[in-house]
Amino acid sequence: MKQLSQVYLILLLLAVLPGCSSMAYYTQAISGHVSLMMRSEPVADVLQQPDTPPALSRALSSAQSARTFAKHTLKLPVGGAFSNFVALEHPWVVVNLVAVPEFSLTPNQWCYPFVGCQAYRGYFKLAMAKEAQKHFDNQGYDTFIGAVTAYSTLGWFDDPLHTGFTNLSEDRMIALMFHELAHRVVYLSGDTAFNESFATAVELEGLRLWLKREGQPEVFERALLRLEHRNRTLELVRDTSETLQRLYEQQSTLSHEQLRQRKQQILDDLASQYAALAAHYPGPGPLGAAPVQLNNAKLALFQQYNQHVPAFRQLLKDVDFDFERFYEAVSRLAEQPQTAREDTLKALSKRFHEHL
Repeated sequence: MKQLSQVYLILLLLAVLPGCSSMAYYTQAISGHVSLMMRSEPVADVLQQPDTPPALSRALSSAQSARTFAKHTLKLPVGGAFSNFVALEHPWVVVNLVAVPEFSLTPNQWCYPFVGCQAYRGYFKLAMAKEAQKHFDNQGYDTFIGAVTAYSTLGWFDDPLHTGFTNLSEDRMIALMFHELAHRVVYLSGDTAFNESFATAVELEGLRLWLKREGQPEVFERALLRLEHRNRTLELVRDTSETLQRLYEQQSTLSHEQLRQRKQQILDDLASQYAALAAHYPGPGPLGAAPVQLNNAKLALFQQYNQHVPAFRQLLKDVDFDFERFYEAVSRLAEQPQTAREDTLKALSKRFHEHL
């Protein structure tokens, strides 16, 4: 009955949405999510099926242990999330479109009922994302479509596990679960960087504690390398973004052609620095395998997920890793005006030192 009531709620949301273009977008979003729910089956049933591949059984068993860990150790509101499983036809569940003006680092915002505005738009249908991308490309925007392994419905529905999770290595799967569950705790309308950085901080600290409990030092070392690569990449992206911002502030004195030429030089330099950095780490880095093609949209998306991570991790340290107190502190922070909130986050970031 619960699944039927969830579908009914989605249909009610659809009925109040205005506009043909809005209707087309929400129809694909709703039908995509409904299809995901209706095709899922209880994890317990999948584990009992004799034809379930051993690798999938191991992943699902680990996921159920991680649900318990998330509930009791990380104090996350697990509810019925990740108790069902569905096999996907492709490695992603949705794709996200990011669009940023040619001479800006501020992404386009899309606003939605109930969840507010976000700096990206998700699509279950790749063709529809590409059609929307063309619209922005024709207006001269920098755009990027990225594959998304998982998404959260913020606790409105019992999000299922799927092959996007279980095809990952165990540590990455569990980290992703913690990330998506964190969105159920605090969600600040219109501040993607706040929401994603908070969830990423919970993901990192949750994984650290999980691997410590599991006694897996070799896996922990790989996680540390990925984290170090991400942090050093973030430093490069921040430096480049500051350089680009200074360039974009010269729009009144430089021609568009001059701006484009200097912008490309700056982005090419970042790509070269990233390639040199990636040579010291195993596996693809956070911007993908080098060489990479970069634009404003890719930089904006990367910073959305990482901008305030040190701040939230410092805040968790300040409350002695008491997750309930941490969530309360984050909730209070979310209630601050934007300027005060960002000042607080900057101050926390300055105090952060890696403890892993």
